[in-house]
Amino acid sequence: MSQSQLPDTTPRVASKLEQFVESFIFRARWLLAPFFIGLLVAIVLLLLKFFKYLYQMAINTFSATNEQLLVGILTLVDTALLAGLLLIIIFSGYENFVSKLNIGNHEDRPAWMGKVGFSGLKMKLISAIVAISAVELLKVFISSTSHSSDELMWKVIIHVTFVISGVLFALTDFINSKTHNH
Repeated sequence: MSQSQLPDTTPRVASKLEQFVESFIFRARWLLAPFFIGLLVAIVLLLLKFFKYLYQMAINTFSATNEQLLVGILTLVDTALLAGLLLIIIFSGYENFVSKLNIGNHEDRPAWMGKVGFSGLKMKLISAIVAISAVELLKVFISSTSHSSDELMWKVIIHVTFVISGVLFALTDFINSKTHNH
């Protein structure tokens, strides 16, 4: 091959305008930070609601039926699951789209933190939604006498839709990972 036939390997130099635009777009990722701060505020609101409900349950413990107590406990579990889901979204979203959390190797750092990509976040999200839906469905079945059969049917259909969606997401991710590995 002659010298004139070799591909040009010198790096292309970006113009000042191109550098400015790219830098501006890259810095715009910080526009997402307020969303994650807002989700932290939502966790605080859930915490307040959790303790309010726990307080009401404690006051009514001796007068409540077992069914009411069980539904109350499931409501607390549901709230805790939702708070955990928000925390996963905050950590993963911030690290994937804004900036790495510089907390070093803190002993309480979750093992998945910094390793969950968009696909993993999607799977954690759908798993949490299915779990929350299952708790809600269990609450409805415990108090099924206060719901019509149509209501029960629709709640089951909605839950099954979440489960099928989760399985399809997992299957899609599995197929996608196999096609990207080849």
